[in-house]
Amino acid sequence: MALSNASCVTQLTHIRGARVLVRISANVPLENGVVQNHFRIMRAIPTLKYLEHAGAKIILIGHIGRDRGETLRPVYEALKNHIAVGFVPGVVGDDVAEAVSKIEDGTCVLLENLRSHEGEVANDDEFAKTLASYADYYVNDAFSVSHREHASIVGVPQYLPSYTGLTFKEEYTQLRTAMKPKHPSLFILGGAKFATKQPLVARYVDTYDHIFIGGALANDFFKAKGYGVGTSLVSDDVTHAAALIDTKKILLPVDVTVQGPGEVRVTTPDDVQADESILDAGPLTHDLLSSHIQKAQSILWNGPLGDYEHGFDTCTKSLVARIAESTAYTIVGGGDTVAAIESLALNGKFNFLSTAGGAMLQFLERGTLPGIAAIEDTKKK
Repeated sequence: MALSNASCVTQLTHIRGARVLVRISANVPLENGVVQNHFRIMRAIPTLKYLEHAGAKIILIGHIGRDRGETLRPVYEALKNHIAVGFVPGVVGDDVAEAVSKIEDGTCVLLENLRSHEGEVANDDEFAKTLASYADYYVNDAFSVSHREHASIVGVPQYLPSYTGLTFKEEYTQLRTAMKPKHPSLFILGGAKFATKQPLVARYVDTYDHIFIGGALANDFFKAKGYGVGTSLVSDDVTHAAALIDTKKILLPVDVTVQGPGEVRVTTPDDVQADESILDAGPLTHDLLSSHIQKAQSILWNGPLGDYEHGFDTCTKSLVARIAESTAYTIVGGGDTVAAIESLALNGKFNFLSTAGGAMLQFLERGTLPGIAAIEDTKKK
């Protein structure tokens, strides 16, 4: 389902004093209760500033983590450096309703973690109605979770005139661009669970000149080739990889970094021992990708090339540096991938950094998301 221009928050013009419920991407990494990466928070600011200048009364909602006990207070502490915002330690109830009634024009309140209430993930209708009752309009600026059929994404739009935020609209526009790349083109796909990504690869194998499969995804291909993968993360069923193994457009790592008892070494994919685990690509793989990057006019990248969270980030970061030097139009998504770019302070060298990971991949595969459909459906009423 396409997103119409009428769906953007800029269509809301005469809204001074109106209450606007804004779903933001607030799921940010924390350490000792302090936000460690402000990327998603900063991407929320343009929409909030637009509504602030319009004089709206803004109610912010979002989630953090998977534990119902986690709090958005650290996000509030980060947000208050950029906008006038208060914090309400609840999602529904009399205290929340009272706090919402006291919001002044051009200011915000942030409600507590949506997932502290079981109605969010369950897409409970009564919970959605209650959230909607706080506002006159709804704005979804959380593209990164709009593949989830949760109450704040698909439930609330049933009860309010609904729009997308500025960042959401930019995500949509940029990813639509990625669907029709300029040639030569390169799609780099990392991560795990190839079976879930096979439809995406199948869709773009005729669109992109080359698709590089990295991270744990490549292990399925190695196993399908008959290579030993040791203790590496790999799917039980590799038939999805086997079906694409002879596709000439598919590129795989030509060397890998493995860890065994007391040793980390670089070897070829067919030389992994039974007690070793593949945790990164190697330098020859970087050279292979560099040759394609140098020629490319379009590069789409989602997912690291190694076990990034556990320190196997060498190939991912070297790839960041190489792409940053290219003249290609570059679109990148996935939390670890963007984190690698930020760690090298190379954000400005990429044309677009997406706030999304799974939602980006689902959108690229299907051309829409449940959150998009929910907003467009309101325009039909």
